[in-house]
Amino acid sequence: MEIWDKDYFNMEVRAFMRIDRDNTGAFQFGLVSGNIDGRIIKSKEGSRFEFTWDGNNEIDSESGSGWFALKNNDVIEGEIKIHLGDVSKFSAKKAKKNCEPTF
Repeated sequence: MEIWDKDYFNMEVRAFMRIDRDNTGAFQFGLVSGNIDGRIIKSKEGSRFEFTWDGNNEIDSESGSGWFALKNNDVIEGEIKIHLGDVSKFSAKKAKKNCEPTF
């Protein structure tokens, strides 16, 4: 992640983002976790998954938005935003079977 280091984003659990076939999912990095609702957007530049999320940052309710696009079959790159807060670029690598993808 661009603005949080590995010690933070893997602090509580191994950071992950999961997207299900119905375009919903979940994520956690550091003490920020949430549920995702998104859709695939197609444009001349290519396709990307855009989403909104709601969840928590420690004990406070949070929400935000983000997007990501496939860099290759195993890597996504994108950005996550906390509403009225931080914005960070990220990349995530597909995890081995039965594991969550990691940032």
